[in-house]
Amino acid sequence: MEVTRGSQTPVLASKTRAPVILIVFLQFLVSSLWLSGCAAPGEPIERKPQVPTAITDLAAQQQGNDVILTFTMPKDTVEHRPLKQAPAIEIYRKFEPVLGSASSAAKAAPELILTIPSAMVDHYSQKNHVGIASALDAGDLSQHVGWTASYTVRTRASLKKASADSNRADVRVYPAAEPIEDVKAEVTHAGIVLNWTPPQKTPAGAAPPIVAYHIYRAEAVPGGQTEPAANAFVSVSEVPELKVPFTRIGETPEATFQDMQVEFGTTYVYSVRSVSQYPDVTLESADSKLIVVTPRDTFPPAAPQGLVTVLVPAQGNKPGYLDISWAISPETDIAGYNVYRNEQDGVPGTRLNAKLLIAPAFRDMNAEPGRHYVYTATAVDRAGNESRASEPVSVSIPAADQSTNP
Repeated sequence: MEVTRGSQTPVLASKTRAPVILIVFLQFLVSSLWLSGCAAPGEPIERKPQVPTAITDLAAQQQGNDVILTFTMPKDTVEHRPLKQAPAIEIYRKFEPVLGSASSAAKAAPELILTIPSAMVDHYSQKNHVGIASALDAGDLSQHVGWTASYTVRTRASLKKASADSNRADVRVYPAAEPIEDVKAEVTHAGIVLNWTPPQKTPAGAAPPIVAYHIYRAEAVPGGQTEPAANAFVSVSEVPELKVPFTRIGETPEATFQDMQVEFGTTYVYSVRSVSQYPDVTLESADSKLIVVTPRDTFPPAAPQGLVTVLVPAQGNKPGYLDISWAISPETDIAGYNVYRNEQDGVPGTRLNAKLLIAPAFRDMNAEPGRHYVYTATAVDRAGNESRASEPVSVSIPAADQSTNP
């Protein structure tokens, strides 16, 4: 058989190159699969937006010409997962007429009236309990006197979806008298007397009948500056730092009030709210302009009464002396007494005691025979105020040769 060189070459070539082709093909296949996996990734799974649970304890109450809304902020999502941060707050409101009124407002959808961003929520909350003052302007009040303002709240942790509506909170709204602006205080020995001018109007017109005034008071730290308030959620600026919150201490039908439960040297902050009477609602105004009072005791006590003197003559080697006494003062802040002696009526005398006398009595061991003396006594309180002199008592000391020894 004839074998040529040309017929052998292809056979030998195919046997030596087959493994190389197979290896290259396998590498290409693996690389293709790897590249196809990288070049054509699957679509990313979209995360569901966080949706807070709905608020269930919304409450509304009119205070002055604001409606105070209170509720508890949600901590979890509807999927029972904790919220990453406090959600934003959206407040909705609609006005509804009284029953029987024909108005399209009853069918109107609630209107978004206020949005509080997530970063601002802490300014309105205390331990996760939120309070927000929603103002009623002149238009709201003049057009909806006696109507029901209906509020709902949503919270939002994502732009895509808000929480479900809260429970509905309704309140009948009326124009409250404008805040009192001119509260004045006078410090007296019996306490602090407040006076003010009755309010004459509301944002919607003339003020309704004022049936009473409520007086609120707080104790303050002198010199401190902060932003406390009569209501925990309504700020009032530039008043001293409060030791205790505002509490109602009295009610009066007149535009004056006397606070007799005060201590001198303590700083007090007062607010007065007028009370208006509507057919079915008694409505307080907002706080008056606050007044800060630190009463100082500059009031002297009453003069001692019943001053008497008793001459005790000399006995043997014991010299004579004068016992002076008077009635104990009924006032509760008496620190002591002073005794004065002079030899002329109507002229201030010389104080005989070096220290305040605790008891209402004094023994004058320096009275000289044959002299005429005029005695008075004064009372001194704990603040250092000294009373006027008592009624004077005159006494004449017999001369030595006129005295009788037993």
